[in-house]
Amino acid sequence: MPRPDLLSPIRFPPCRRPIIYLRGRRMLRQKGCIFSNRPRLALGKYVGYNSTGLGLSPYGPHWRNLRRLVTLDLFSSSSLNASTGIRRDEVKLSLRKLYHVSACGNFIKVEMKSMFSELVFNIVMRLVAGKRYYGGGDEASGIEEAKEFRELIEELCELAVSSYPGDFLPALQWIDYNGHIKRLKKAGRKADKFLQGLVDEHRSNKDAFKKKNTMLSHLLTLQESEPEYYSDETIKALILVMLNAGTDTTAITLEWAMSTLLNHPEILQKARNELDTQVGQEHLIEETDLPKLQYLKNIISETLRLYPATPLLVPHFSSNHCTLGGYDISPKTIVFVNAWAIQRDPNLREDSTSFKPERFESDDKEGNAVPKLLPFGMGRRACPGMGLANRVLGLVLGSLIQCFEWKRVSEKRIDMNEGKGLTMPKVEPLEAMCKPRSIASKVF
Repeated sequence: MPRPDLLSPIRFPPCRRPIIYLRGRRMLRQKGCIFSNRPRLALGKYVGYNSTGLGLSPYGPHWRNLRRLVTLDLFSSSSLNASTGIRRDEVKLSLRKLYHVSACGNFIKVEMKSMFSELVFNIVMRLVAGKRYYGGGDEASGIEEAKEFRELIEELCELAVSSYPGDFLPALQWIDYNGHIKRLKKAGRKADKFLQGLVDEHRSNKDAFKKKNTMLSHLLTLQESEPEYYSDETIKALILVMLNAGTDTTAITLEWAMSTLLNHPEILQKARNELDTQVGQEHLIEETDLPKLQYLKNIISETLRLYPATPLLVPHFSSNHCTLGGYDISPKTIVFVNAWAIQRDPNLREDSTSFKPERFESDDKEGNAVPKLLPFGMGRRACPGMGLANRVLGLVLGSLIQCFEWKRVSEKRIDMNEGKGLTMPKVEPLEAMCKPRSIASKVF
């Protein structure tokens, strides 16, 4: 997708809603309240239940209530600790599947993209709806349904990248340019059918899903006490954001992380040594081990710095006039934050385009201020699922390094070019060679 590498804001052709791309790293900290709003886009109207979900909802009481609910109830530390078993089980099932494929003891080629996608989708779906769709186990069901929804998510990412002139020139909203609105309405109906099915299933099996402590069961409990506010539409809008934002982004980040490690075997070996020292080869890594694995954390941070899952953050919308970097920004201006350019800025980091996890370690030791990372946004509209994403990234990446030897399919370095899409996928899906280590034989 286009990522303008700009040294200053640039204004596109005049329209009712001007657009600005910013590289200014202080924008969200200094002007957070002014830029806390979201523009009203056709995507939010036809797919996002008239922009009532957390991601695209305008800044105000409704958004604050949703944010409070998600932060304090769904993604709090206690809630994440309670769901540790789900992530551990799903990772272990994927590792077991990978072990059986490579149990011959020799290196064997595996395709990583689909494995990561299915793993992350299962984790998020079990948290949200208490059911898994891929792999073995008694709870696996609806593979075709899940495949259709994943394809829908990919289509939504494509539609989000596609520019619709009516978003910027309201007079053109009467014209369905390139059939964009028709596609949005069709995608919205598909998403609503899938989500309504989850809601109805929970409602008809209320007691069973309450025992699983799913996000949907919690929201339906709130609906019983406040039915006018927590309508089915509000619940579906919130769940859609979680599924859309929490699956593809995490899976793609895992693919970028493994790709960089395979291109830097010395870094992979250093991470393996840390795991062998801090965790050992007698039991699988747990989430409670992650705080001890500083180098693994640095690898994830460096991956998020170089390959943010959303290189252009979700657009902001100015509510008042302000001055930023010497530029006058009027109200109702759409602002894109170029996280990809900011995090590769040579003025902020030395050798900014190289993959060096040690840069975070040296900054901490020397007491230097570490420039903040932006893959999850910043300020009021920052992603509340950051804690969950970091746990999944650490557990999956650490488990793969601990349980398997890895190398490239050939001597040729893995292609690190970015493809088209809202979440910046790789041009070529990752394939790698792996064989089990001793712990895999013990555990599986």
